[in-house]
Amino acid sequence: MVAVTATDTHRAIDAVWRIESAKVIACLVRMVRDLGLAEELAQDALVQALEQWPESGVPRNPGAWLMATAKRRAIDMIRRKETLGRKLAELGHELEVTGPGTTPDFDAAVDDAVIDDDLLRLMFISCHPVLSTEARVALTLRLLGSLTTDEIARAFLIPESTVAQRIVRAKKTIAKANVPFEVPEGAERTARLSSVLEVIYLIFNEGYSATAGDDWLRPALCEDAIRLGRILAGLAPQEPEVHGLVALMEIQASRTAARTGPSGEPILLLEQDRSRWDRLLIRHGLAALERAERLSGATAGPYTLQAAIAACHARAHTAEETDWQRIADLYEALARLTPSPIVELNRAVALGMAYGPAAGLMLIDTLTAEPALRNYHLLPSVRGDLLAKLGRVDEARAEFERAATLTRNARERTLLLDRAAALAT
Repeated sequence: MVAVTATDTHRAIDAVWRIESAKVIACLVRMVRDLGLAEELAQDALVQALEQWPESGVPRNPGAWLMATAKRRAIDMIRRKETLGRKLAELGHELEVTGPGTTPDFDAAVDDAVIDDDLLRLMFISCHPVLSTEARVALTLRLLGSLTTDEIARAFLIPESTVAQRIVRAKKTIAKANVPFEVPEGAERTARLSSVLEVIYLIFNEGYSATAGDDWLRPALCEDAIRLGRILAGLAPQEPEVHGLVALMEIQASRTAARTGPSGEPILLLEQDRSRWDRLLIRHGLAALERAERLSGATAGPYTLQAAIAACHARAHTAEETDWQRIADLYEALARLTPSPIVELNRAVALGMAYGPAAGLMLIDTLTAEPALRNYHLLPSVRGDLLAKLGRVDEARAEFERAATLTRNARERTLLLDRAAALAT
């Protein structure tokens, strides 16, 4: 018989916490109507587990143990602060109150439907538009991703104190704005859901193509975003754009193993070894895309359209088989739906591949005056690629060198300088 050490138990507690903490916090927010207090109560339950489980062992249903312990602490707090009868009447439907000194049923079944509703509400709170983008990202990773402030700081290459301040300010802003703990309806739901999707995709993109630092990829952030997207898809199964986002992330993440070389150097899409793409993730992504398209009908949203573009690459067994005309058409549809210089930049790439570099360059040259792209490194990078294909080598080299000065990612800077140097020979 293998002895279970305290270290083993602590690892188990950490794993359980990462899985269950969002559910516990979501339930507590509904009970106490205070995000900061809910997290404190959940942390209290975690401390109790750290104290008891090394001695008593991990419970048969550790998630229910944490939930019941946290609820008990919430009820004790309410007993101290509020009129017992009124508050207990509100809570009676979700936890049978026992007499003083008794123990809650830690192995009792948990109402999954109630927990799902709580999680969805917590997502809408964490991503509320009243918060800045940075605050939404930090709060979502903290409460729903179960990341510590240190883990978030390392992921985004910022001081831990900055992350902590963002989270504290976010909680205060939510409390001050009296953000209701509820799932919005009608037009407000659409706007708020868009905010949730934006936050999840921002997290994914920072992992997929890091904006700064020495690494081009941070796969753990991609995994966190995909997990959050899948949770949301389970909570809102009739929302086509949720499935569209999941499809987009899964298909893009399928290329992870092929996107960097032995030393971590970036490998561009058309040069990747497609045998290293994760076919299981691609199948999952294509299935999610099919659900999104079925639910949206003829009115596909921006994430579904982007997923359809990613699917064109995923279905091509070689770079030469890529249906660039289809991709160009999809980017045109995306540009009509959500006009953006970034979308136009991507459409220029597709046009250059489908109809020749001159066609792509014609569109690129209309974008050079766009304020939003003035310091965006991919504009000169794409322009340099098109110029090189047209044989305008000196101009192309200058564009790659300019792009290298604009990126904050060391790996990408090296790639751009290498491309410039290759044109000098």
